[in-house]
Amino acid sequence: MKRISLFIIIALSLLSMSFDALAGDLSLSALTLTTNPDGSQEYSVNLQILIFMTALSFIPAAIIMMTSFTRIVVIMSILRQAIGLQQTPSNQVIIGLTLFMTLFIMTPVYNQIDKTAIQPYLADQLTSSEAINLGKIPLRAFMLQQTRIKDLDTLAGMAGIEAVDKPTDLPMTVIIPAFIISELKTAFQIGFILFIPFLIIDLVVASILMAMGMMMLSPMIVSLPFKLMLFVLVDGWNLVIGTIATSYGMGS
Repeated sequence: MKRISLFIIIALSLLSMSFDALAGDLSLSALTLTTNPDGSQEYSVNLQILIFMTALSFIPAAIIMMTSFTRIVVIMSILRQAIGLQQTPSNQVIIGLTLFMTLFIMTPVYNQIDKTAIQPYLADQLTSSEAINLGKIPLRAFMLQQTRIKDLDTLAGMAGIEAVDKPTDLPMTVIIPAFIISELKTAFQIGFILFIPFLIIDLVVASILMAMGMMMLSPMIVSLPFKLMLFVLVDGWNLVIGTIATSYGMGS
């Protein structure tokens, strides 16, 4: 509710700015840069809103690449391919399930960001730059927890960064791509394990059809009901979702 209220305030501020511009009362002096006594710099509220609205275009990429979204959606896509269903569940269902699973997994991280950065900023206890720096700490810790050291070393070497004392000293431009690579590798590993039982069913059905001389009948058509039955009997969705959550340390 607090985030919704913040968005409403921002929307009203933008609306008020639009009316003022039409009336000719808005001047460029509103876009000011103030130097604080400690030497730090703070943008005016209007300029902060402008930067915020510009940053909205990067939110989809941030959600996809800096959260658990990538691993989950790749696993779901591989699972659908392993079962042999081309359009079921549909892409909308997979994306929706992935979004809510991402929300579930990232809730502890968001709670830390909200406690250490968002709420103090809304209470005027922090400047925007301080809130951003504090908000990056829980997100960086989450990504580093899921990132392999080998991937960090590879990206750091490509960026020309020498050895650092600890991974948290690396810039986000190195951590984010290393995190994405690690997520893709983990997703493929889980997808491979999910693929094996369905592949065995396909091999068994194909062998039986070949032995019976029914070479004109597609093994995929015959094996599909058996794969669906196996997936339902073992409560496959519960196992898959549980495996994904456990891979992030949820419930452990």
